[in-house]
Parts: sequence; structure tokens; C-alpha cells
Amino acid sequence: MRILLVEDDMPVAAGIEAGLALSNFVIDTVTTCSEAHGALASFDYAAVVLDRRLPDGDGLALLQAWRRAGVATPVLMLTARDAVASRIEGLQGGADDYMIKPFDLDELAARLQALLRRSAGQVDGALRHGSLALDPVARSVTLEGQPVTLVRRELMLLEALMRARGRILSSDQLKDRLYGIDEEVESNALNVHIYQLRRKLGRHMIETIRGVGYRLASPCVDSA
Repeated sequence: MRILLVEDDMPVAAGIEAGLALSNFVIDTVTTCSEAHGALASFDYAAVVLDRRLPDGDGLALLQAWRRAGVATPVLMLTARDAVASRIEGLQGGADDYMIKPFDLDELAARLQALLRRSAGQVDGALRHGSLALDPVARSVTLEGQPVTLVRRELMLLEALMRARGRILSSDQLKDRLYGIDEEVESNALNVHIYQLRRKLGRHMIETIRGVGYRLASPCVDSA
């Protein structure tokens, strides 16, 4: 899933990018409140990791402005302020979770997965669609109880479709979830990933809605 990271400390940002990439997150990094506001207005992010102290303002003030504008994107706030009052202020200001620097990258990834589960109304960590199951943390997929091996982009594509819960996602929406701002995307890359998923999961698993986009077929459709 695609995450917006708002962090002006570049060594910290580089560490977060590398750590979250191992959990199949695509990271777009910006360093200021202004850049963060523009990025969130331009792309559909699954979540935001937001530093509290930024060069052009307070991350909490930015978050409060987003919430007043009706932005519901899950936000995990990072800060070096470890006082209980600061944590309460962040949570009451609209943060969905709060971590103190320094932090463990595995815990950050786990907390982001938990945020995504809560925002999707999931009880456990697995995504399910009929006999298809995907565990985003373990990065494993089973179909009718049998393991299916997917490469990174295929796994990310399947996760995006499963989280959509039957909604149609356009080609641009899917590309936004698979690739970062600075990544070069070949014109047929998405079609190749969809072809490979259909080959591994069954050609009826993913529906093409001509002129609109793609969605997972109803679970009652035979996926063999």
C-alpha cells in the first residue's frame, strides 16, 4: 500500500523507507507541511506517517487542518516529545496512533498494518475474499487453503483489490498504490501484473470493467 511519509530528517526518512519497503509499502517522502498538504491532495494514500516538528510548521496543526477539512486518512504521528500530555494532545488532535522517537521499524510496520485493519473494519490481520486469503504481515496468500506464490508487485496489487471490497479501481488508482512518485512505470506494467495474477489465481478472479477499471469478482464466481 502507498504511504505518505512527512519527515525532514533525511537519515530517519531513509531508514523508514527501507524498513517499510520490506513490508511491501510504497513510500512517498516529503519534508514540509506544504509538500505534505499538496501530496495528500494529489494522491490516494492508505495512511500518513507524520513528524510533529517540521521546518515550516507543526505537524499537529497540519493534521488538525486535515481533520477539519474532512480528511479521514489514517495518520500515525512521530515525535521526540515523550510527555504524556504531548501524546494525549496528538491523539485528541486527530492522530490514529502515536510513536516516540527513536522507534523500532518492525513495530512501525505492525502499527501501520493495524491502522489499515481498523480503517477497513477488520477483526484480524487477514484479508479474505471467498476462498482467497491474504496476510499482509506474513506476505502470504492462499487459495482454497493452498499457498500461492506472488512476487512483490503482484502481492501489492492483490492487496489493493482486496481492500477495495468489490469496488472498481481505475488503472491510475492501482498504479498509485503500486508505485511511488519518483518510480518509472512502463506503459504495460499493470496489465502484466494483472495477467500474472489471473494466471496464478484463476482467470475469473479479476474482472475488467471496460473503460472504468478492475475489481475482484464476486466470491461466488468460480476462480478455478
